[in-house]
Amino acid sequence: MRRARPNAHEVEPNRDPSPPHPASPADAIPRFSVNYLDRTGNLTQDFYRYATGHWLDTHPVPNDKTRWSAFDELMERNYGLLHALLEDARQVRRGSSASPRRKVGDFYAAALDERERGRLGCRPIQLDLAEIEALTSSAAIPKLVARFHLGGIDCLFHSGVAPDEKNSEVYALYFVQGGLSLPDRDYYLLDGFSGTRSAYLRHVEKALTLTGEQPTRASKSARGVLKVETAIAKASRARVDLRDAERNYNRFSVSSLARRQPRIRWEEYLRLRGARKASYVVVGQPEVFDSLNALLRTTPVEDWRSYLRWHLVHDSAPHLDPVLEAEDFDFFHKRLLGQQEPEPGWKRAANLIDRSLGEALGRLYVERFFPPATRDRVAELVDDVRAVVHDRLERVPWMTQETRTRALAKFDRFTVKIGHPKRYRNYSKVRVARRDHLGNVRRARAYEIRRWVDRIGGPIDRTEWHMTPPTVNAQFEPTLNEILFPAGILQPPFFDPSMDDAVNFGGIAVVIGHEITHGYDDQGRKYDAEGNLNDWWTPQDAEEFQTRAQRIVEQFSRFEPLPGLPLNGALTMGENIADLGGVSLAFEALERRLAEGRTSDRPIDGFTPRQRFFLSYGQIWRINIREEELRRRLTIDPHSPGRYRVNGILANLPEFWEAFDIPPGSPMRQDENLRVSIW
Repeated sequence: MRRARPNAHEVEPNRDPSPPHPASPADAIPRFSVNYLDRTGNLTQDFYRYATGHWLDTHPVPNDKTRWSAFDELMERNYGLLHALLEDARQVRRGSSASPRRKVGDFYAAALDERERGRLGCRPIQLDLAEIEALTSSAAIPKLVARFHLGGIDCLFHSGVAPDEKNSEVYALYFVQGGLSLPDRDYYLLDGFSGTRSAYLRHVEKALTLTGEQPTRASKSARGVLKVETAIAKASRARVDLRDAERNYNRFSVSSLARRQPRIRWEEYLRLRGARKASYVVVGQPEVFDSLNALLRTTPVEDWRSYLRWHLVHDSAPHLDPVLEAEDFDFFHKRLLGQQEPEPGWKRAANLIDRSLGEALGRLYVERFFPPATRDRVAELVDDVRAVVHDRLERVPWMTQETRTRALAKFDRFTVKIGHPKRYRNYSKVRVARRDHLGNVRRARAYEIRRWVDRIGGPIDRTEWHMTPPTVNAQFEPTLNEILFPAGILQPPFFDPSMDDAVNFGGIAVVIGHEITHGYDDQGRKYDAEGNLNDWWTPQDAEEFQTRAQRIVEQFSRFEPLPGLPLNGALTMGENIADLGGVSLAFEALERRLAEGRTSDRPIDGFTPRQRFFLSYGQIWRINIREEELRRRLTIDPHSPGRYRVNGILANLPEFWEAFDIPPGSPMRQDENLRVSIW
């Protein structure tokens, strides 16, 4: 709820659609291994296959997963560790109910109590359903939407609080397009998803029937839901357009927005949200809200009741009667993502607690599993990569001195957070009850939402963490000009103290370089040293950057992961630039260590350090994925699939060609006149 716009860059996409992961023991460590290689493969043709082929052949996607990858292997290990913490916490029945361990344990106990959820059925949402049923005109809809948003129920649009992108010292209130249940507007509009839409209609009808609606009415309601969501989808911007930070920043006074879209009743909405002190708002896509305003006038109130009823049910289903939860899984996981069976209840609970009381659970995780020595070693790696970035900025040949000076000023303000917050969030005001699972979810969300709304117009808290400690990911935040490396990712295969430097530089050092490069990718470069959206480039340098960036768009647009479904090079541009920068920067940092004698240059397992670096990079992107999930990611994900993050990037790097003696004309050696080099 913190962020209402796509401005933060992660090394891996958000994993909410398919929570955590398979059934392997918590002590299984997914480290780098030459046993994963396919030595029969031709690395000059397909390096990804060479580096990961044996692993790909022997690690199919488990039935309760949509994909299986290095990230998933590590997340599985993490969830095994969290399982032990949660089981210990569940036994705590005495002591302060405000303690992190007690909060986490009570939340976990309620989440696992399927008998109680089955007994309650849909009673926990009956009052909400009755309020929706009482709607007699669209004039009352914004009031109900405001109340739903307070509980984190998605409908109509998204709202959130984040640093103002043009005044990064204060928090601002953002509104952006939303209100859809399917993964993207394309699912409503393209012929290729017509079968999914038909299945969606059947699912909505069945789910509403399970809440007590008569079948005839549920069928009509489902058609009303699809009608409203399709209208919203038609008005929504395409995924590529949402990457344009400047175009998605539109500041309005509350009064001017209220005049422009009177039927949304903005002033009443803000009052009910507790956000009356907002003197202005930032609207991502004003024309979408113009369309919502018109829809409130033209759409029958009966369709709105169906839409709101469905969004309440859809949001609540995973936390209600297990029968309704199973129906939700059958469509949103099995049909949409290809996941064959649900994960065990404890894993779903662990994932939910990480999202609901993340720093309480994270505190327990750090205390037991994150040694300070790990932070110190990673900080040293960060320093190595930063030194390379600074020198690159000083000498990059295509940049003029005027822009170079500003680029270096931005880099000098760059900050890094490693492991976990210095001060953990206090959840003492969140009431957690052992027999009220849905209530726990709603109250935890409401606490977090109120916490952010109270900050509107106030100063930025630069100690804030926007990922929980167990998270297997990393992030660059442009308005804060900082990167985060949670404790969760600082483990094998990304960081492994037992391995040689080459493996760690091909893993976590690449991730470090990736996140730093996001500060200078096609969108990150638009933020200045203070984190403000501000054009600090000379026209000449901006044009030169764009020319180089367009080459990477063209390269990746030629890949076709599924027949007839090519990669969207424009959507994945920023992540591809970050991958290219990350590998290049980390490799030079390793070269410096080798040159300085800070690490051994001797071969290991028959491979030189430079070769092990690239093999390590290839292995962190090992992945098997179901076709349905791949299709979804090709529609919405700004990250390229693993094969192309390896082959597409390495083919541009002379350092890789030299390490493996890749001859000209090979698929793994890009033609010189097409090769991309930015940072």
